[in-house]
Amino acid sequence: MSTQTNAISNARQHMSALHQIGYILGEINDFEDALNQILKAVCEGLNMSLATVSLLHEETDQLSIDVAYGLSKSEIKRGRYKVGEGITGKVVESGKPVIVPRISSEPLFLNRTGAHGNEKEQTSFICVPITLSQKVVGTISVDTPYESDPTLQETVRLLTIISVMIGQSVAARKRARDEQMELVDENQRLKQELRERFQPANLIGNSRPMQEIGELVCQVAPSDATVMLRGESGTGKELIADALHYNSQRANNNFVKVHVAALPETLIESELFGYEKGAFTGASSSKEGRFERANGGTIFLDEIGELSPPVQVKLLRVLQNREVERLGGDAPIPIDVRIVAATHVNLEEAVSEGKFREDLFYRLNVFPIFVPPLRERKSDILLLADHFLEKYGRQHNAEMRRISTPAIDMMMSYHWPGNVRELENCIERAVILSTDGVVHGHHMPPSLQTADATNTPVSGSFEALVRSYEREILVEALKNAKGNMAKAARVLGTTTRILSYRIQKLNIDPKQFKK
Repeated sequence: MSTQTNAISNARQHMSALHQIGYILGEINDFEDALNQILKAVCEGLNMSLATVSLLHEETDQLSIDVAYGLSKSEIKRGRYKVGEGITGKVVESGKPVIVPRISSEPLFLNRTGAHGNEKEQTSFICVPITLSQKVVGTISVDTPYESDPTLQETVRLLTIISVMIGQSVAARKRARDEQMELVDENQRLKQELRERFQPANLIGNSRPMQEIGELVCQVAPSDATVMLRGESGTGKELIADALHYNSQRANNNFVKVHVAALPETLIESELFGYEKGAFTGASSSKEGRFERANGGTIFLDEIGELSPPVQVKLLRVLQNREVERLGGDAPIPIDVRIVAATHVNLEEAVSEGKFREDLFYRLNVFPIFVPPLRERKSDILLLADHFLEKYGRQHNAEMRRISTPAIDMMMSYHWPGNVRELENCIERAVILSTDGVVHGHHMPPSLQTADATNTPVSGSFEALVRSYEREILVEALKNAKGNMAKAARVLGTTTRILSYRIQKLNIDPKQFKK
């Protein structure tokens, strides 16, 4: 065959290889799989014995074979080079391709993989840099039968084009890997924040009941025991469930919350246990249930007392067998889930009335924790109010300084049927209404300003409320003036004599406000 004919044949082979590589990069999403296909196409299409792609790991300043064709796993594992070491390391260091016409005569060729045997006398080695933004990120190298210098130069040009194509894919892979690492780091950071936030010591309240709850959480959280949280609505059962999960061995896994009462009865079963395609009208694809999503982690079942009898039966089977069966499914799916349940319902009464299964009750009630209503831990009211004052001041961009004494008296006199949730709503309302950074009594909702809430008698309540409001105004003025009568009078636009008369009538001692 003439030289010209040989050149035309090589050019056709090269064009065919490039076309195939372009197709591979466009069709195959998995980067490693694409590289394997590319190296296979190069070797089989151009009569090369082996090919490798080595990538630079910046954190170790070391090259390692990422993908190879013609090498065993053990040979790939041995293919590691420092920058500047061997032919591969020199290519990374210089950023220029290298041709070794005969491997046997090149002392820099290390044969670290051990793949080059007795035939290396007639084998050439070509290594080309892969660059990204004018920076070498790896190499592509091939072993090819010894050819003339012009043919080897043509191979270098082909590999250079391939390296550019691979470089673009490396860039996409690097971006995806960086984004994934950012997401992983952010995920870990958020989980750490949650662990710190939901430490048992951070449960707000210094009353004896809250201290006991904190001790119980510390004891049971590391185990996989099922926990039942009992108490009225709004007492903070969900926060305790958070503390149980984020202080457990499952803290790095999923925490799935299911508010049973918020789900329509027709959807509860499919939401909890999932369904298969075609299980019912509209089930166009399979869907995993909440239990499957919580696998390896914790599931929180709020308002468990609202479950219908058929769902209770299925839940009992999940607790007994530790497996779920999707709607329309024919095979059970094993799960490893820690269950935390909560209810405001008196389950003992529900059991006696036949509304709740007794066997399910005992399965769930392994470690009960009773969360007392706010009216039974009034010493926590001020701590909670201050916490919500800071929270909603920050949320509404309001610089809140304190809660006035009359407002505190109202909160301490009120019976709080809505518990902590009601207190939180009251403080948020007050923050929105306040114009001076202080929560006053008149910022409290009407329910707290009634005679029952303030312990004032029904008869003469109008006069009592007027006196209360006047007292609040005077106390606030004296607090701001640090007990200085003249300054307080100026703020209120009155005289010191009138102010003195008013505070004596209301039995207020200005000395207690001096600092």
